[in-house]
Formats: sequence, C-alpha cells, structure tokens
Amino acid sequence: MYDEKNKKIRRKKLKTIGWREWVSLPDLGILNIKAKVDTGARTSALHAFALHPFKEDGKDKIRFDIHPVQHNVMEVVTCVADIIDKRWVTDSGGHREERFVILTTLVMGKRKMPIEITLTERDTMLFRMLLGRNAIRKRFLVNPARSFLRKK
Repeated sequence: MYDEKNKKIRRKKLKTIGWREWVSLPDLGILNIKAKVDTGARTSALHAFALHPFKEDGKDKIRFDIHPVQHNVMEVVTCVADIIDKRWVTDSGGHREERFVILTTLVMGKRKMPIEITLTERDTMLFRMLLGRNAIRKRFLVNPARSFLRKK
C-alpha cells in the first residue's frame, strides 16, 4: 500500500475476515449482529425501522428500532444516534433511496473502529447489516471462501 504522500510503500499485515462476520455496535446497545461483508457497497448499512429524527441540544439525532437477530422479529433494540448526513444510496437492485447516516463504533474481534452506517429497512434481506468497503478499507482483507474468522 502507498502512504498518504504516495512516495513509499508501507507494509502492514492486514487481518483476514470472511464474507460474513459477527460484529458488535456497543454505542447502539447491539452486542452481537451478523454482518455480511460487502465490498460492492461503499457504505455500511443497518436494518432499521420506526425511524424518528429529532433535535436535542441543537443536534440532529435519530431514534430507531432494530431486530438484531435474523428470523426473530420479537427481539427489538431501540437505538439513538447523532445524524451526520443524509445521502442518496443506490442499492444492488438499482433502487435509489435517501438514507440517514450515523457514525458509530464497530467492534470486530479485537478491533474497535468508528464507521459510518446508513439506516434502511432490510426486512426482506437475510443479513441485518452490510459491512461496506469504507469500513474495512486498509484494515482487513476479505477471504470470500471463509466465514466468522473474528471471535464473536
């Protein structure tokens, strides 16, 4: 990889992750959620419903609910986060949608990092979270033949 000045190559051993991994979003109160690693998606996405934007102390915030476990609509976690942006996102089917963007902490294995996540309803999708390439860039290598290489 090139450093910021593109003058020399710096060697850094990147950890390998599989095409799906267990992650945690502690700032949102989500201890474990299965994420699909999606190098085709620029930004990470999180299944969210009942979105309620509001202002608190002059800051734009959003309250939303999530079903963190696949195939379980009974478990609901209510989350609150600062809104950092609102963006138009084109999904893999070519549909455009304006989404709220939040910044939160992601924990995968021993790594803890801030990532941007868009909020969208993913009821019909198998995974409640997509981990996009911006979140894994310069941090991990993806082995598409493996799964769950980082500890839960």
